Amino acid sequence: MTVAEQLRLEQTAFVAAVAGKLNDFLATRQSVMSAISQDIDPLMGSISNLVTGGKRLRALMCYWGWRGAGGDAAATEVVTAGSALELFQAAALIHDDIIDRSDTRRGGPSVHRRFSQLHEAQGWALDSERFGHAAAILTGDLCLSFSEETFTDIGEAAASGSQARLIFNLMRAEVMAGQYLDILEEVAGPMRDRAGAVSRAQSIIRFKSAKYSTEHPLALGGALAGASDELLRGYSAFALPLGEAFQLRDDVLGVFGDPVTTGKPAGDDLREGKRTVLVAFTLDQAAPEESRFLDAKLGSPDLSDADVEEIRRIIVDCGALQATEVLIEEFGRAAFTELDLLPLEDLPKTALRKLAEATVSRAA
Repeated sequence: MTVAEQLRLEQTAFVAAVAGKLNDFLATRQSVMSAISQDIDPLMGSISNLVTGGKRLRALMCYWGWRGAGGDAAATEVVTAGSALELFQAAALIHDDIIDRSDTRRGGPSVHRRFSQLHEAQGWALDSERFGHAAAILTGDLCLSFSEETFTDIGEAAASGSQARLIFNLMRAEVMAGQYLDILEEVAGPMRDRAGAVSRAQSIIRFKSAKYSTEHPLALGGALAGASDELLRGYSAFALPLGEAFQLRDDVLGVFGDPVTTGKPAGDDLREGKRTVLVAFTLDQAAPEESRFLDAKLGSPDLSDADVEEIRRIIVDCGALQATEVLIEEFGRAAFTELDLLPLEDLPKTALRKLAEATVSRAA
């Protein structure tokens, strides 16, 4: 069997095992929650919907980190860890959509919007938007609880004080810190020194997204398999720049992506007011009147299609898009250089290379 065939078989089996684990776990929790009240079913349905399908990037990074460190294929520990990561990702998406005031997720209504629609359809009292936000926050919190519960099921390898537990705890804390830095920059950024905007935006993507998308999942899998400190350092050297390239590509797609492919309206990031690296480059490099136009329009929920097109033109003409693409290329090159240095067998190294290629060049 070739490396490519083995990779496909293992990856398919692992993804199926994670899906099965999630289905079984949520089915048991569904019975518990339904015993409390049938009214809680929409919370469980929202979680099940978010963890069904998707790219499974974080779970796969965890799996190949495990395999690269000598872990057995499809062992229960790594399947459980992958499931915990998927639940954590779902919780992060729920809360992120509330923070960003995003009404869509994967081509359908976001969780808070679904609850607002439920309120409206039932003709309930008080404010539908407030109910939607409150219900979604609780759904995200429940999902976080499920993530912790699942991770604990790994057993001794994930116990308090273990390397895996330390990584899992750090990952969650860093995401919360990165989220706060993100919303802080939206309100404080216009008053801060623009010369530091790119640096601040890079710090946000590092802690809000890059580390928990690639670096920590890869290291988590390695730690569960007993990886050496040297291998874990090598994993981080590869996966952190990969995660930064991943988020920079996401930021480009948030402005220039095809809504049919991304599942979000064109220019959604601009309406949400995200002060990304792409936006920071634009504010720094555009003509003064163009920078003022962007500052005035950024974060406006009423941003017109014509405004989006004008901002896109400014981003391209001032060189901000090109500067971001160069940065993506630099991070990607650094990641592949570090990957070549990792002392891994052909199978996990090939798998990580394919994941990295798909991450840097993705269109959704």
